Amino acid sequence: MSQSNRYPMTPEGEKKLQKELKWLKSVERPRIIEAIAEARAHGDLKENAEYHAAREQQGFTEGRIQEIEAKLAAAQVIDVTKVANGNKVIFGVTVHIVDTETDTEKAYKIVGDDEADMKENKISVNSPIARGLIGKEVGDVVQVKTPGGIIEYEIDAVEHI
Repeated sequence: MSQSNRYPMTPEGEKKLQKELKWLKSVERPRIIEAIAEARAHGDLKENAEYHAAREQQGFTEGRIQEIEAKLAAAQVIDVTKVANGNKVIFGVTVHIVDTETDTEKAYKIVGDDEADMKENKISVNSPIARGLIGKEVGDVVQVKTPGGIIEYEIDAVEHI
């Protein structure tokens, strides 16, 4: 598999996907199979809403299992705590930035697409802010194009946590 088809992922992101996959296979899949068997026992399948609902759930669950397995197979797990500390913004670091206009400070962890969660200040490596910061160093001022216009940030600190 070529490097361009790899999905960068933190160790936490990998664990979360593995946990979901295990749950889908060991809990959800057997529950749906049981629901289908139970619905079949009720007779006529054409007008059996429970059967059709269970089959739909089965399709969704099997699709999600395949999606997770593909992502895990293509994952490039990057543990930033094992990378030598530096001042450069790379995947997996927590970067502290200051809006040069408002002096507002923010900290974001740069993660894979599936791990992004603004409530936890985790931004996708493919987000405009992360793309603007990657490769830059502490002290650099970067301009990030956002839907609201261009915002200038100064990189204050980079943490490998």
